[in-house]
Amino acid sequence: MSLGVRWTLHGDGKTPAPGAVVRPDERLSWPRTFGLGAQHVVAMFGASFVAPVLMGLDPNLAIMMSGIATVIFLLATRGRVPSYLGCSLSFVGVAAAIRASGGDAATITGAVFVVAVALFLVGLAVQRFGARIIHAAMPPVVTGAVVMLIGFNLAPVTASTYWPQDQWTALAVMLFTGLAVVCLRGFLARIAIFLGLIFGYLLSWVLDLAFGKIHSPVGGGDATAHWRLDLSAVGSADWIGLPSFHAPSFELSAILVALPVVIALIAENAGHVKAVGEMTGDSLDDKLGTAIAADGAASMLSTAVGGPPNTTYSENIGVMAATRVYSTAAYWAAACFALLFGLCPKFGAVVAAIPGGVLGGITVILYGMIGLLGAQIWLNGRVDLRNPLNLVPAAAGIIIGVGGVSLKITDNFELGGIALGTIVVITGYHALRVMAPAHMKDERPVPTAAGDAEGDRGVPGGA
Repeated sequence: MSLGVRWTLHGDGKTPAPGAVVRPDERLSWPRTFGLGAQHVVAMFGASFVAPVLMGLDPNLAIMMSGIATVIFLLATRGRVPSYLGCSLSFVGVAAAIRASGGDAATITGAVFVVAVALFLVGLAVQRFGARIIHAAMPPVVTGAVVMLIGFNLAPVTASTYWPQDQWTALAVMLFTGLAVVCLRGFLARIAIFLGLIFGYLLSWVLDLAFGKIHSPVGGGDATAHWRLDLSAVGSADWIGLPSFHAPSFELSAILVALPVVIALIAENAGHVKAVGEMTGDSLDDKLGTAIAADGAASMLSTAVGGPPNTTYSENIGVMAATRVYSTAAYWAAACFALLFGLCPKFGAVVAAIPGGVLGGITVILYGMIGLLGAQIWLNGRVDLRNPLNLVPAAAGIIIGVGGVSLKITDNFELGGIALGTIVVITGYHALRVMAPAHMKDERPVPTAAGDAEGDRGVPGGA
């Protein structure tokens, strides 16, 4: 059986003909293929090293495991689904919540390992029964609400941990990144977050030279005098070496906080596989379950050794759309580059030195964008929020998730935040759907006060 590691040369191997595309089983010349692989690394780099930093995990290990995860994914999908698996930002809020309740890096990776197992099992179920089980269990109103509460749950992290470390640098980085996202075009627009980090890094260095140390709180603690950019660990770091590994530990409370993220990962994978299928002109519906299971298996391996979970990356899908080169050979090249970066501790030290104020400016935009992806899911799914069946569970779940509402079950166990909000959205929607009158279950929207139904903006996928 083919593993998708043989490619035919496309044309002359230099550039695709006008209107032509380089298919997944084709490649350009090897120098060009490695160049495209390097471009894919740059595209995934911003989010892939921001994620472990925000989660308090080793960025070197994260980058290295993203390369290994990509290899697993390409082999599992037999080279039919060109995609890069980078570090998932969906777990940043989970990591913050677990640390706030006394957990450490091992607790985070243990909780995420269980989520990866759940994702793997969902992938197997989709392989067996088809994508209809996803649409039945998680219609757009549910998926959008869960993604939204996960993103907006992160707001206190920015407000209390990152932004106060250097508020003026945070403001400058926020403005620069916003301008980059809006005003840049093509490839530069796709790495706007990465450019914002570089800008903030350099700005912090200049401010240290010009004004000396800053007196501010670090990591939500007491105010102290410190350098904005502390590069002391960079000089002592080796050029070549293995990243730090650790085993996961499992705590039920942390697992319950992390489990809701599996919904976001399923929606993310399904959307990316569909997008790749549309670009390549090759229906990939039969590979959806395999792709989800491969993502779960790769994340299980990464978290088992202390790394973050992985997911398919829209940044790299954007690079394919811009270049019209869908060759999986380029992704193999990108995976090799990621492995090499992961074996350079000095690189990890540079990443770990990112100033808190810089992260403050980045996360204001980044966390908000994650939350608003939920609204985008509602728009794409044409969810009618005038229908109480949609509005009530979504509204209640989001407020619980964003506000950190908790429910004490026993003296030693309570549900709150993301976990409780997700449970309310999912169980609330399906329970209310059983009891709701027939006109609320109809896909047509609830009429306005004026009595018009405004077309067909209903809720698709309802059971």
